[in-house]
Amino acid sequence: MLTDGRTGRFRPARCFRRRPLSPGAGRQVLRKLEGFCRVAAARATVRVRFAQFTIDSDTRQLVRGGSEIHLSPKAFDLLCTLIESRPKVVEKADLHARIWPDTYVVDANLNILIGEIRRAIGDSAQEPIFIRTVHGVGYAFCGTAVDVQSARAAVEPLFCWVAWGSKTCQLSEGDNVIGRDPRCSVWLDAPGVSRRHASIRVDSASRRVTLADLGSTNGTFLRRAPVHAEVALTDGDVIKIGAVDLTIRLWATDKVPETKRIRRRVK
Repeated sequence: MLTDGRTGRFRPARCFRRRPLSPGAGRQVLRKLEGFCRVAAARATVRVRFAQFTIDSDTRQLVRGGSEIHLSPKAFDLLCTLIESRPKVVEKADLHARIWPDTYVVDANLNILIGEIRRAIGDSAQEPIFIRTVHGVGYAFCGTAVDVQSARAAVEPLFCWVAWGSKTCQLSEGDNVIGRDPRCSVWLDAPGVSRRHASIRVDSASRRVTLADLGSTNGTFLRRAPVHAEVALTDGDVIKIGAVDLTIRLWATDKVPETKRIRRRVK
């Protein structure tokens, strides 16, 4: 028994006539099926850094300078799909199959998600930096991106930490925000410290540790000079954050002294 869409009554299945699909509708169904086949395999984990952004599909986070940027679930999936397929153009049919696998939606929904992503990452449709529109075909991620997972696997991690007074804090890979906000990587509850004061970026791939001011009220100082742009840090550098002096320490295996043997006298 099937339901008649006009009357709402149940009628035998033999009462319904099968209507052939039009050529256009048939091609659309075929493209949809092809898209399903192409995305049937398991999705790879996306853990990528592009510009000042880091995206992780496992934790479903898009982060900029230590703070999370909100994206709707569909927009997040769309951005991951484009980054995973970079620099190849992803056709609209494939995007529909990946983002809406069980639902038919019009292309306007896709355009809305692309607009949401561009607003979140500061991109422009007229002068794209990250997402390029290929009219009549689809979209492509055109920015420079680094696979964080592969970089960690191939490069020895760079160990560094900051020390002030009797306290120490180990820095993690990527951006480490310093500030008065308890959610910061390095929390400084001291006078003159802004909520999000500065950021130290650890990049094991390039073996560089850099410092940047985040528009703090009282400024960030390195070697007694104000920090106006991103600057490189070396072992022993002193960073002035408000009333706090932070000392940066970098671990270098080639500079580790040998362990001295302790000789004990046997009585």
